[in-house]
Amino acid sequence: MKFFKNHVLNTYNRLPLSFERGEGVWLFDKSGKKYLDALSGVAVNTLGHNHHELINAISKQASKLIHVSNYYHIEEQCLLAAKLASISTLDSVFFCNSGCEANEAAIKFARLFGHKNGNDAPNIIVMERAFHGRTMATLTATGSRKVQAGFEPLVPGFIRVPFDDIKAIQHIADKKNKVVAIMVEPIQGEGGINIANDMKSYLESLRKICDENNWLLMFDEVQCGIGRTGKWFAYQYSDVKPDVLMLAKGLASGVPIGACVVNDKVASVVSAGKHGSTFGGNPLACIAGLTTLKSVEKENLLENAFEQGAFIVETLAKNLSSRREIISIRNMGLMIGIELNQACNDIVKYGLDEGILINVTADKVIRLLPPLIINRGEATILTTILTKVIQDFLERR
Repeated sequence: MKFFKNHVLNTYNRLPLSFERGEGVWLFDKSGKKYLDALSGVAVNTLGHNHHELINAISKQASKLIHVSNYYHIEEQCLLAAKLASISTLDSVFFCNSGCEANEAAIKFARLFGHKNGNDAPNIIVMERAFHGRTMATLTATGSRKVQAGFEPLVPGFIRVPFDDIKAIQHIADKKNKVVAIMVEPIQGEGGINIANDMKSYLESLRKICDENNWLLMFDEVQCGIGRTGKWFAYQYSDVKPDVLMLAKGLASGVPIGACVVNDKVASVVSAGKHGSTFGGNPLACIAGLTTLKSVEKENLLENAFEQGAFIVETLAKNLSSRREIISIRNMGLMIGIELNQACNDIVKYGLDEGILINVTADKVIRLLPPLIINRGEATILTTILTKVIQDFLERR
């Protein structure tokens, strides 16, 4: 495929492929070849491609208002904030444009909370293998030297511990460090689809430590939120509520938006002028977000994510049971990781040849994040193609 001279800054190792249109879980390149999108723009296209109600809502809103300043009340923003407050049972929302901005807001709010409570050097506990973004503060919070390298000096104020290690956090609490918050992905996405051995117990233990020490509990659900796990948010598999919840990716099915949702304890320390966003919460993005959430409810996509995720994992486990190279196949809903005992980045190209879009993260984990609208027939196609792709890749090694 021939491409025009590229004046886009080289920040991605892009594949030699460009798409012309999409329909449901399928994408089509300029030659007409179709691909099953098992990545959803990295958990972004919640409703797949060309979803009728989403397209109509965006078109209708674009004909009225695309952007007005946050100097004024924005009705569409209020409606989406009310919906997010309802499904999260938190209280207030700050809107921005991306996951890293939502996480950046959370970090600022945590520091502000600390200073309001007499902590002049507030630290935030973060996890190994975490990913929180690429701004200076969020790449510091991220547990990847690959992401951080070349951008030193990093931002101070973070203490790193292993994921799913309560004893390490309790040790920090016992030492009376100037901690103000714990920032954690309930399921680590970029880190390799890492799920705590007992997520319910893990999150409940985090909540207990935070309550005992007057720390904030902040859940980064940028990737695992908005129904991907079979519930609105992964933390809802426990009885725990966070103080701060960070969202983006799938919230508006492809229209850029981020949200930092907080309880009253955090909202009470934030006043006008402490934070802001020019584009955050514009009418177009908020209508896309509201339509996404309503469609998830109307089409029973939470239940669908749980059921199709279980089917995909069970089928792959059966199909690949003889392959000793497979360490594990793990999931919550449609957040699926297939870990190999070897690096497998090249398998993405095998997938392209067979007409499926997949991704590899943490070098050895095939990541699947299909749209929440995927049906049983499409899930069957996915497992059939992917089984062949994995078998072919391993046979040619």
